[in-house]
Amino acid sequence: MHPAPSIIAFSTFSGLGLGLLFWLGIDATAPTGWVAFAFFAIGYALAVGGLISSTFHLGRPERAIKAFTQWQTSWLSREAWCAVAALVTMGIYAFLLVFFDTQVSILGWIGAAFALATVYTTSMIYAQLKTVPRWNTVLTSALFLALSIAGGALLSGRVTIGLILLLVAGGLQALWWKTGDARFKQSGTDLNTATGLGNIGEVRAFEPPHTGTNYLLNEMVYTVGRRHAQKLRMIALVLMLVLPVLLLLLPYPHIFGLLALISHIAGVLVSRWLFFAEAEHVVGLYYGMR
Repeated sequence: MHPAPSIIAFSTFSGLGLGLLFWLGIDATAPTGWVAFAFFAIGYALAVGGLISSTFHLGRPERAIKAFTQWQTSWLSREAWCAVAALVTMGIYAFLLVFFDTQVSILGWIGAAFALATVYTTSMIYAQLKTVPRWNTVLTSALFLALSIAGGALLSGRVTIGLILLLVAGGLQALWWKTGDARFKQSGTDLNTATGLGNIGEVRAFEPPHTGTNYLLNEMVYTVGRRHAQKLRMIALVLMLVLPVLLLLLPYPHIFGLLALISHIAGVLVSRWLFFAEAEHVVGLYYGMR
């Protein structure tokens, strides 16, 4: 599928910001005063900035508010409600920490739960799609959550747990790639099943549906060369996992922590580009692209 920059930025930075808010919410000794203000400001800037960036991919961004009305059937709507719940709850929690030096732990835990729920609902927007077999797996949600929590740990200065979570996220990413490569074939979807004509013989395309491009081709049938994808996978894994781990193991982790965080974010951006670029939508069968 077409790797739109707005969606890549949204899924990367909102996950990072929500991961930071999660750690702030469950911290038994959360920062107070202006230190707390700085941490929450970063978390909100990333989370809200990422959510806003996602609207740029909409044909009619002014209609984004209508997403809230479909919560019974739409994961996008559930994501919107969870995001509002997380940001409002954490806002009250942060207000008490910053201005009254008061920690109401139950608010923090509720806000942290909603932060993770927002990341989960974001992942389910993609994981629910049977039309994209590579995404249609529980590993998609596990990967989104692992990257969010790992990135949040780095951003909040939790070096030890951050190292462990980086390894977990890196392992999930490698497993997601390995299993994803075979999912389209394993789904059993081909031109025969796509047209429903397989019962009368082998189906083949006589000619393309049309001679020019269209929305489906632009958005759903993006292709990336396998050799190019493999190189990008290695770059992503080195940046998101290997380099941050090495930097955090060096003396003075607080000095190298920023470099580790920047490297990790860069790696996640590359992997998220591949997340969309390698997604094979079954509609491509009609165009001979799968």
